[in-house]
Amino acid sequence: MDIFNAIVLGIIQGLTEFLPVSSSGHLELAKLILGDKSVGEESLIMTVTLHAATAFSTIVIFRKDILEILKGLFQFKNNEAFQFSLKIVLSMIPAALVGVLLEDQIESLFGGQIILVGFMLLVTGVLLYFADKAKNTDKKVGFKEALIVGISQAIAILPGISRSGATISTSVLLGIDREKAARFSFLMVIPLILGKMAKDILSGDISSESVDMLPLSLGFIAAFLTGLAACVWMIQLVKKSKLTYFSIYCFAVGALAIIYGLVWM
Repeated sequence: MDIFNAIVLGIIQGLTEFLPVSSSGHLELAKLILGDKSVGEESLIMTVTLHAATAFSTIVIFRKDILEILKGLFQFKNNEAFQFSLKIVLSMIPAALVGVLLEDQIESLFGGQIILVGFMLLVTGVLLYFADKAKNTDKKVGFKEALIVGISQAIAILPGISRSGATISTSVLLGIDREKAARFSFLMVIPLILGKMAKDILSGDISSESVDMLPLSLGFIAAFLTGLAACVWMIQLVKKSKLTYFSIYCFAVGALAIIYGLVWM
């Protein structure tokens, strides 16, 4: 993979991991536009690297929250911090099960499935539209809501469904305070990303042999820096009920992707 493509993909990953427009869908579309022919181990290494970058940007933004979660998890006191930690763990279970049990089926959905990406972007657009119309509340995330949002996150494994868009929209539609919904959405994905990275590395699916570190490094930096900005921006947008703009965007890009897939592929 050349340097230009790596930087562009890094910027796209950094923005779309947090903005509710589907990072997986946009990476598939970007690879098509850029003519990226990297496959197999090289593509997997770049994907893991870019996701690592956005995971670290999330950790930087929410470092205080993460410390509270870790303290709460290991103190074993039935206080608010411990309960919030359990909710994070509970929300991870559906996506973890889907990732382990259906790994091969999920991987088959990636790699040029442009029509699928288009339809899933339309689904994301619908979720964002209705979430933006929901009433503002000050309700916190409960255990039932954590599980439902976790199921939403599992469904968002499909390319084209925005993980942040699906989880935040689901939370808001369940009556959760918008800022709390965004915070929970970003925190709940960190263990999953780090776990997936560890699995890929330990399984031997990726290795450092014959890897060009310059594109990887520049892609990582681009994703990390844009991720920092996008994470802060997204929290503000959710608070101000600005999701409709992203809904319109998803409808437009989804429709274009479907047309392209039907006419030219």
